[in-house]
Amino acid sequence: MPITRRHILQTTAVLTAAHTLQPFTFADEDSDMTAAAPFGFCFNTSTVRGQKLKLDAQVNLVIKAGYDGIEPWIRDIQAYVDAGGNLQDIRNKLDDANVKMTSAIGFARWIVDDEAERTKGLETAKHDMALVKQLGGTHIAAPPIGAVDIEDFDLFAAAERYHALCEVGRQSGVIPQLELWGFSKTLSRLGELAFVATESGHPDACVLPDIYHIYKGGSDFAGLAMLNGKRIHCFHVNDYPADPPRSTIADKDRVHVGDGIAPVSKILQMIYDSGCRGMLSLELFNPTYWKQDALQVATEGLAKVKAAVTKAFPQ
Repeated sequence: MPITRRHILQTTAVLTAAHTLQPFTFADEDSDMTAAAPFGFCFNTSTVRGQKLKLDAQVNLVIKAGYDGIEPWIRDIQAYVDAGGNLQDIRNKLDDANVKMTSAIGFARWIVDDEAERTKGLETAKHDMALVKQLGGTHIAAPPIGAVDIEDFDLFAAAERYHALCEVGRQSGVIPQLELWGFSKTLSRLGELAFVATESGHPDACVLPDIYHIYKGGSDFAGLAMLNGKRIHCFHVNDYPADPPRSTIADKDRVHVGDGIAPVSKILQMIYDSGCRGMLSLELFNPTYWKQDALQVATEGLAKVKAAVTKAFPQ
């Protein structure tokens, strides 16, 4: 296949991703992390989705288990509001426990080709960001929902659309984190993620990688060394077994950190060396854990993530 100017531009942008963007708006909030405590510990509430806890119960769980942060799903936040819940009460509870609203999982269709649908997607993002802001949060996930089945998606178009999403974030005070989805045909590789973030040209551009999704998407973990860790506010941690193989492994097969074959120590060392001082957010979708006591799952998960950090950074 001939090497075109487009290929050269794409490759160059990926290789320079760590150097071309200015520090994003809220980077300083992670600067208190040290080598003794290199990362914060966060809980993504998908890990206990099967227990069907409401938002206030999720917050109580995270506080009781001892996490530094929580990463809830927008649909659970909205359900709490729709049922008459007061988000200020939730924010006060988090503040009193010194637990951060690290991020949130939303599905605004910001990346789609259809302009009318994309406009609606940006309105959805604005709405979702307002919920996050009310809870004291500063970041939200921005996955490629709406483009997962499209081959050869135009990454330059994706970059322009991510820029537009970041502008909505600027107005809302919440930064959208470009999220890797390994099962997708778009933004499934670390290089694609770096390319879109770089070519967006937005000063708030940042990325949300995930151990399982890097594996599922086919990228080598060594590629993490090419990213600017200061652009990683939240990093989804999990593990995966040797079987099923990469081609058929799915979200439901994720396991607790340390219970699989992922090179977790190497991964944590690489993102730390690249400058990341953010939150490690435990994100699992395993139905086996959904049948267990939620507090047991949360406390076991935290213990295993902390053990992985200790192993990666022995004193």
